[in-house]
Amino acid sequence: MSTGIPSFTGDASPYGGGDPYADYRTADFPFIQYADLADRRLGAGVIAANDEFFAERENLLKPEAAEFDPEHFGHKGKIMDGWETRRRRGISAQQPHPTEDDHDWALVRLGAPGVVRGIVLDTAHFRGNYPQAVSVEAASVPGSPSPEELLADDVKWTTLVPRTAVGGHAANGFAVDVEQRFTHLRVNQHPDGGIARLRVYGEVAPDPKWLGVLGTFDLAALENGGQVEDASDRFYSPATNTIQPGRSRKMDDGWETRRRRDKGNDWIRYQLVAESEIRAVEIDTAYLKGNSAGWAALSVAAEGSEEWTEILPRTRLQPDTNHRFVLDAPAVGSRVRIDIYPDGGISRLRLFGSLTDAGTARLTARHQELGG
Repeated sequence: MSTGIPSFTGDASPYGGGDPYADYRTADFPFIQYADLADRRLGAGVIAANDEFFAERENLLKPEAAEFDPEHFGHKGKIMDGWETRRRRGISAQQPHPTEDDHDWALVRLGAPGVVRGIVLDTAHFRGNYPQAVSVEAASVPGSPSPEELLADDVKWTTLVPRTAVGGHAANGFAVDVEQRFTHLRVNQHPDGGIARLRVYGEVAPDPKWLGVLGTFDLAALENGGQVEDASDRFYSPATNTIQPGRSRKMDDGWETRRRRDKGNDWIRYQLVAESEIRAVEIDTAYLKGNSAGWAALSVAAEGSEEWTEILPRTRLQPDTNHRFVLDAPAVGSRVRIDIYPDGGISRLRLFGSLTDAGTARLTARHQELGG
């Protein structure tokens, strides 16, 4: 864990009523600008756990913050919004405590294989029933392995987070510095307890063979390796929403800026999966009705360049509408900028095309460097 990241240990105070997040411990983490590779929208899942007696493992990947209801009990006890295991015991009255090696585990399939830059293990509302310590390992296994296949002796697991003490009712964050491509995680809690949420921040590292077979695909899509470089405004919702899978399902599932009171405009800059030829564009304003962007323009640039070439001139947008444009000629670049005028938002941006030969070569080399 980076020394610059605050760490939390020990119990939180018992819940005393009122806002349960009033005494929640958290911090600003340096890696949250990356995509969550464990996002259910990308296809992530908690595929197995050795124990989920009190609360189901699937709760780990819920997108919303964990909730707490002090009156919510079931036949097995207090029902928590997270993954919670039973209390471990020793083997006899003479040895009542669990051993140093005893621990519970959950297997997580990442929604998109990638390089992990940071992990948050959130123990929100687990005040006296959180794990004493956690650790996280990662593996790269092709295809769609079963839990039994992942637990086989021949699977190589790499430690991303060594066994580290954590705190209750806290966001426990860990920076990761392992330059490899992973598909699965094994989350361990020592010796037992509960974790509310798991977030795995990183960069998607797509399989170049898969993209090559597809031919034409969305060059900006998060699941294909696109990412947001920067945005002028993230007041209401993150710019990364614009490259998530599927259509927006509600207003805050897109990107919306605050109301401008100057003569400027808002924008997002994207990094495509690699150098590409863009042939068609979709700009969707689904669920943005009174707050849709008024106009939009699109430009491309080469890797590392700030020389932008306009490929879609400033064009009127309609509220709650998917706009489609076929370019007169393929636009070549590895970076894209959308400018909206004057403010507002869009829900999705799709850039359809294919990789150039140089883009394919670079993506293939990167895949090999990461052990793919």
